[in-house]
Amino acid sequence: MQARQLADESSWLFDQLALAPGARVVEIGCGPRGCLDLLAHRVGPSGAVIGVERSEEAVELARGLVREQGLANVEVIHGDARSTGLTRDSFDLVTSRLVLVNVPQPEEIVAEAVALVRPGGFVAFHEADYIAHVCDPPLQAWDRAVDILNIYARSAGVDLFIGRKLPRLLRAAGLVDVEAHPLIHIYPPGHARRSILLDFVEDLSQRLVETGTTSPTELETLTSSLRRHLDDPDTLVVSHLFVQAWGRKP
Repeated sequence: MQARQLADESSWLFDQLALAPGARVVEIGCGPRGCLDLLAHRVGPSGAVIGVERSEEAVELARGLVREQGLANVEVIHGDARSTGLTRDSFDLVTSRLVLVNVPQPEEIVAEAVALVRPGGFVAFHEADYIAHVCDPPLQAWDRAVDILNIYARSAGVDLFIGRKLPRLLRAAGLVDVEAHPLIHIYPPGHARRSILLDFVEDLSQRLVETGTTSPTELETLTSSLRRHLDDPDTLVVSHLFVQAWGRKP
């Protein structure tokens, strides 16, 4: 679902990079689909796309997608984003979408991406920043849910505000001509991403309770309040800030 929802935004990003037929590309953290099909069509039969994913289940799903769509120029491998084992200085583009916001030590993944790309090639990331994810009218349960997620993320070494830091990370890793593009949306009633805050809280509910970040009672109250607020068509839901940033390896 995420791949379909973000396809147009990723296509815009790839347009900025003048990705030519025959190019060799790596997508780090491709998940079950990522941008594999978008990239495969851009590089054409003479090009190559390698998806790197640490989840064995996601690898199998991605390989199924490759077979289903007949993407003969795509290979999906099970690997670590920080140490892919791929040949250094050999790819025209290394890209990743919504991975850094979920992992500790994101600079290590940026460093791996820069190491893989050839001189003159590009590294491009699409990341989230929680600064803008708000609703109106305000809701105490909403603010508490964001606080809970941020507390849990910090305890795991994860930075929910990584989006704004992307350009700095790319420059620190040695890239030049770094550019950035912001994205933000309004999620109306019926939009699949309108409930993303509630979805995150429910998906992490067991871990949030086990780590003492919240209690089962508070969690039940929060989710009920969030659901009612989201079901109200008069509630305005503003997305996370998303930042696309890219740079060239000198």
